[in-house]
Amino acid sequence: MNETLNSNCHLTEDRKSHHSDKVKKNFVNRLNRIEGQIRGIKGLIEKDTYCDDVITQIASTQSALNSVAKILLEEHLKSCVLERINEGDTEVLDEVLQTIERLLKK
Repeated sequence: MNETLNSNCHLTEDRKSHHSDKVKKNFVNRLNRIEGQIRGIKGLIEKDTYCDDVITQIASTQSALNSVAKILLEEHLKSCVLERINEGDTEVLDEVLQTIERLLKK
């Protein structure tokens, strides 16, 4: 398959992103906090915490996950999608629309 230099955005059998170490660290930190929130919710349920309080924590966790998805989508649009469009690959637009549709299903 043809690949351009320093690019992992093309549709290949082994698709990968190419985030900087700083961006990856940001994602990992956010996901670690979310993982902690999930464990906290589990603990609340095990302790028979009032339902409304548990639901509030779930909403907070969902918001944190949505924030990660929003940042990741923005990074994807500004890098991989833009690169592929500049190379004439407009099929990437259908992929992005499907991704946005998945994000909006709730």
